[in-house]
Amino acid sequence: MMIEVNQPIKRELFINGEWKPAKHYKEVKSPYSNEVIGTVPVATKTEVLLAIDAAYQACSKMVALSSFERAQILENLARLLEDRKEEAAYIIAREAAKPLAFAKAEVARSIETYKFAAEEAKRIHGETIPLDAAAGGKNRLGYTVREPIGVIGAITPFNFPMNLMAHKVGPAIAAGNTIVLKPASQTPFSALFIAELLEQAGLPKGALNIITGSGSVIGDIIVTDERISMITFTGSPSVGIAIKNKAGLKRVTLELGSNSALIVDDVIEVDKIISRCITGAFSFQGQVCISLQRVYVHENKYDEFVEKFVKATKELKIGDPLDESTDISALISSQDVKRSLSWIEEAKSEGAIVMAGGVSEGDILLPTVLVEVNKEMKVSCQEVFAPIVVINKVNGIDEAIEHVNDSNYGLQAGIYTESVSTALRVADKLHVGGIMINDVPTFRVDQMPYGGVKESGTGREGIKYAIEEMTEMKLVVWNKEY
Repeated sequence: MMIEVNQPIKRELFINGEWKPAKHYKEVKSPYSNEVIGTVPVATKTEVLLAIDAAYQACSKMVALSSFERAQILENLARLLEDRKEEAAYIIAREAAKPLAFAKAEVARSIETYKFAAEEAKRIHGETIPLDAAAGGKNRLGYTVREPIGVIGAITPFNFPMNLMAHKVGPAIAAGNTIVLKPASQTPFSALFIAELLEQAGLPKGALNIITGSGSVIGDIIVTDERISMITFTGSPSVGIAIKNKAGLKRVTLELGSNSALIVDDVIEVDKIISRCITGAFSFQGQVCISLQRVYVHENKYDEFVEKFVKATKELKIGDPLDESTDISALISSQDVKRSLSWIEEAKSEGAIVMAGGVSEGDILLPTVLVEVNKEMKVSCQEVFAPIVVINKVNGIDEAIEHVNDSNYGLQAGIYTESVSTALRVADKLHVGGIMINDVPTFRVDQMPYGGVKESGTGREGIKYAIEEMTEMKLVVWNKEY
């Protein structure tokens, strides 16, 4: 059905290929206007178990599909989403307060992600093993195959409600698995919209089940149910650690927090990088896992960088997410605004200087630039997940490397430099999952391996790499002399 994007939406649970009503529903409100966007079910334990059972029973259907058939379903989904991309973007903008230009970019990436998944469905393969290289391996043939892992429990966050779903659902389908998915409470409509399209795309009943409601109720059941073979989670470190502790022998992929850093060398032309740094810092109000939060600028370029970064920050347009010219809109909740303001006040009380922003207009936190921040302040050592950037002065690359690594997180980092040796040294020394040379740490395209170290998580996303996580390797050995 076509959703009226400006009207309240009422959706049901999606279980075993059918839309199921629930006893209780919850209103979802716009973070920007506080208007009711729609209502979604609050699932009970019984309904979560029904979804898991449907996924478990559907495993045989997915295993029976050929690679071609799984790829065709994903290609159909990409085409259907392309046909309704404007509607999809408005859903994201309304439920997440994501400025419409960024919401459209997310939909475009989601389409591309499903296309990558369709391609990778045809490239899942094993290898031959030269068993006769061992003394006891003569006349034996060995090879490996990859098989679906089974039911995957997926828990997605609010910040990329459509594309991060694609990074879990796309490779799961490509590999022949089934899914039980719990979307973020603030952004359920994007996931339910994709369920509708997958129904049309020909996905077998029960292969995708979407449950909305309390994270504590749904999450605990998904994580502990023995029929679920793998958990893929994107969210906070505290929840991720709890999931890992409860998951037992399940495979677990966790994409958790970050306070991504950028190093700016003294040979860089500042004018050439400011626009890109602004994008990296303030896209979707800084509510991006690899948002640029810390900048370490060589002392020779520091004053110029701060001046030009602050000037560009103050030129960003604040307002309604449904206006395509808007750069910054509301944070996901009023509690996040209060938390962010308290962190800014803490920094100010300990000597930090606010160069831009530092205040809110309703639930919009103005893009904020802080200098003279020490490493113990929350705005530096924790994940702000808000439009707040800390700019620090360093006397050289070695000091910058030390500061970047002095973090509980390690997702992505970046460096701007014209020195090949400096770039290679930084790539060797930084303890992170990905290093962007001559770009901000916020860079991501959807086929690249993506994930971190330390409290930034375990495992990798990126379609090919997620498929490796979502499959089991089986070894076959054939005695040719029998």
